[in-house]
Amino acid sequence: MRLTPRVATLLAVAALPLALTACSSGSASDTGGASAKPAGAKDLNAGLPTGTQLKKALAPASAVPAGFTAEADGSSDSGGQFLSPSARSTAKPDCTRLESTSWIQVTGYKGGVSFAQNDYVNHDKTEEVAQEVDAFQGGTAATVMKAMQSVAGACATFTDTDAHAKVKLTGTSTAGLGDEAYTMTLTSGAWQNGTTLIAARSGDSVVTVLSTAGADNGAASAKKVTTTVLAALKKA
Repeated sequence: MRLTPRVATLLAVAALPLALTACSSGSASDTGGASAKPAGAKDLNAGLPTGTQLKKALAPASAVPAGFTAEADGSSDSGGQFLSPSARSTAKPDCTRLESTSWIQVTGYKGGVSFAQNDYVNHDKTEEVAQEVDAFQGGTAATVMKAMQSVAGACATFTDTDAHAKVKLTGTSTAGLGDEAYTMTLTSGAWQNGTTLIAARSGDSVVTVLSTAGADNGAASAKKVTTTVLAALKKA
């Protein structure tokens, strides 16, 4: 897998390749800088958490499987600035983004006006748990969640970028996680283990988690990390 952390203004994070059987490469995207607000205009970012605040909501090492350590090059956030909101791309979803960190971009959105992310890998770098939180203006977070279901339909089967193998995706709405949640599971006969992706909304923030850890396609670790981040957001 190739990690694809978000890139904010004045913050560039190098992509780090991982030798994960279940994942392939993706490319980083530049989110742009903070948008200028005309005098007297309504502040659409009012009440939204900054990247610095979202970073504090990320699940700690205690929430991931034992033996996993944080990858320094997989960590980034938007700091105290808000980024320019990105318009949604209407292009056909690039299903291979589901194999990478920052997989929220498969919805057509580059991300929120603020974000924080990091990831953990096991000793051999064959398993990974990655997490990201994005804050969106207005009702965009709910729109992102709706897009997840569209992606699940469009990417029901696709070819991965590493083994060029057929990947099967199953998706389902998930109760009990935030205001709404959606879970996708990726499996392939060419992989040693599958991947679990969970997207969960808490107000105007969307938590996205990827896990390949464990024999359950990463399901348990993905849920634990998602639950931990949602609890931190609620407290904040």
